[in-house]
Amino acid sequence: MTNTPASKTIRASRISIAQLMQPEHANNLGNVHGGWIMKLVDEAGALACMRHAQKRVVTVAVDSLVFREPIKIGDLIILNAEVTYAGRTSMESEVQVIAENPITGERTHTNTAYLVYVALDDAGRPSSVPELIIETDEEKARAEQAKKRQAYRISKK
Repeated sequence: MTNTPASKTIRASRISIAQLMQPEHANNLGNVHGGWIMKLVDEAGALACMRHAQKRVVTVAVDSLVFREPIKIGDLIILNAEVTYAGRTSMESEVQVIAENPITGERTHTNTAYLVYVALDDAGRPSSVPELIIETDEEKARAEQAKKRQAYRISKK
């Protein structure tokens, strides 16, 4: 295990991905496949954690991924992700998924997902990650929720 890197802010991990949904992403009803959305959610979460740890990461858990609203062909899917928890080698990322009609600009929050990743060193072993610097009251509240989710995950092992 390497030395723990310097602490980093939540905002330093924030990423945003946008992709236009095409017919190959959808079923015959015009709804984007859940698996396609899950793939994009995993990529966004992983990128936020890689940005935080400055290391490769692997997915170890997807806590929650509830599809509240459909995403249609022609929608722009926007994924906003950031690290909400950093342990010794693991991190949680929160990914907000938004569908936007690029013509009208109407946006719909379709789901929020929480995923856990572990940072890896060059040999593929778990590696330490920076501590998370909390800067606002909102970040503090979200970090407390993330700690509770992590404690729950650990209790289920």
